[in-house]
Formats: sequence, C-alpha cells, structure tokens
Amino acid sequence: MYATGEDQRALGAGLRLSQAQVSRKQSGRAAWSLTDLDRLAVHYGMPVVDLLSGADHAVSKLSPRRRAALIGGTQTSMAF
Repeated sequence: MYATGEDQRALGAGLRLSQAQVSRKQSGRAAWSLTDLDRLAVHYGMPVVDLLSGADHAVSKLSPRRRAALIGGTQTSMAF
C-alpha cells in the first residue's frame, strides 16, 4: 500500500472488503484467506508467489503504473 499510495479503503475496494476488514487483517486480528491472497495478487497485478516472497520483492514486481510517483505519497488514479 505504501508503494502504491493506497489507503485501507482503496485496498478494501479492490479486494471487496471493508476498510475495517483490511485493518483487522493487517493488524493480525483476522487471518488472510486464500481468496484474499488471490484477490490481492490480481489487485497488484502479480502472481501470489511474488506477494509471499517478501515486501521488497513484491514491490519490485509492481508495474510502474501501480506505483505512486512518490513512495509513501498518494496515487490520484488507479491504473488497471
């Protein structure tokens, strides 16, 4: 999310989850399902294995269209 400039609400929309559900999953108070991982991979445009290979690896696999102009900044439009 940091590299794409998304917030929990935007990520939730992409995963068909509420902001509260994303918050619980990110904090460890709820588990990520296989369906969540599949949707996350589609949302970020990469195979699930890249998501599970560590944050630095996953960020390196992001399409330049998905990255925020400034890491930690906000993305003004979603690229699909």
